[in-house]
Amino acid sequence: MTIKADTWLYVVIQKKGVNEQIVGQTDAEHEISYIPAFNSKADAQQAMFHLHLEKKSKYEVQAVIYEDLADHAKEGGFVIFVLDDEGKIIQRLPADA
Repeated sequence: MTIKADTWLYVVIQKKGVNEQIVGQTDAEHEISYIPAFNSKADAQQAMFHLHLEKKSKYEVQAVIYEDLADHAKEGGFVIFVLDDEGKIIQRLPADA
């Protein structure tokens, strides 16, 4: 799937009271901080079981435009990994990162 600026992706949001934060992950072996993103809401919901999440926090899946997600990732020093429903990497964004 080709990801364009206006492509909708799904991310996991951690809800802390009135504050919301996009969930990031770290691959310690490769020293990469990334935001897991998904092509569908169903994939995101299924893959949440494979992510490292805080047990007592609340999470929900939300859609976000790739362009906005890319800006957010760049500001935080993250890359974006598009994952499948089992948490396996399908694509790295940007591809040259």
